[in-house]
Amino acid sequence: MQKTIIIAEAGVNHNGDIELAKKLIDVAAKAGVDYVKFQTFKAESLVSKQAKQADYQIQNIGERSSQLEMLKKLELSIEDHHALKSYCKTKDIKFLSTAFDLESLDFLEKLGIDLFKVPSGEITNAPYLEKIATYNKSVVLSTGMADIQEISEAIQLLTKAGLKIEKITVLHCNTEYPTPMEDVNLSAMNSIKSQFRVPIGYSDHTLGIEIPIAAVALGATIIEKHFTLDRNLPGPDHKASLEPEELIEMVRSIRNIEVAMGNGTKSPSASEIKNKIPARKSIHIKTDIAAGHILQTEDLIMKRPGDGISPMKYHEIIGKKIKRSLTADHKLLLTDLQ
Repeated sequence: MQKTIIIAEAGVNHNGDIELAKKLIDVAAKAGVDYVKFQTFKAESLVSKQAKQADYQIQNIGERSSQLEMLKKLELSIEDHHALKSYCKTKDIKFLSTAFDLESLDFLEKLGIDLFKVPSGEITNAPYLEKIATYNKSVVLSTGMADIQEISEAIQLLTKAGLKIEKITVLHCNTEYPTPMEDVNLSAMNSIKSQFRVPIGYSDHTLGIEIPIAAVALGATIIEKHFTLDRNLPGPDHKASLEPEELIEMVRSIRNIEVAMGNGTKSPSASEIKNKIPARKSIHIKTDIAAGHILQTEDLIMKRPGDGISPMKYHEIIGKKIKRSLTADHKLLLTDLQ
């Protein structure tokens, strides 16, 4: 099985503090993820002054403000981005960020990130998608709140703008923080794969780690999951994020699933071959029988070990004549038969 790309979504869980952002990088590196991802935006370019907070943002933060006021506190500066990218290099983990406006897209391209993530909220943003396509880099398309038609239109727009379909991975996603289990609809991930013939993945906002693990077993090639240092920190996304030990456990579980998926060929594994003889059965004699006896059903019993005549040959043995007297519990041999 191909290695799953795991993106640890720090997002805005740094709360505008670069030292907190570095601690998040430390956690992601320790967990062994492939990327740690932040968010790049200019609040004034992202939302209008009139934009209200989403319900989950109000609930998670515990206070009301405009989206603009909230996001201004969560911006990372140009200098912050350079510092965090350099810090990631020292920790042997890839830096990634999601842009939310056109200026930020160009900035990330110049910063040298190796793939672009389209967040769910931008899947209907034609100018945004067209600009991403011009970079000719791998694109990960999140599909929260979208239906099949909207996904189709986004893919068509990206490819029409010059991006090859082979460079697009589509992530199933639900944009509710946290996502209720009954709204996950994980099987939709493979519906997307069937419809568009593209690699698929899953961007998870549920509590816990079960769903991303299940997604890998179902074929996800990319997993994205929010994480935080502490779910009790103030901010819009902390409560729907994993804490450090949970992130470590998620990565460990995903890597185990990758190994466990195997090559798809059903055959005995190297570790179980040794158990064939002690676990399977052979044809044995049930009661004492004399030489010349014609074997009947009631003369035979199937017992371990399985190093004699296989019970699959049972019907071939019935009616055979015994050469010599045999005692109960004797493992029948072909040399016993005439």
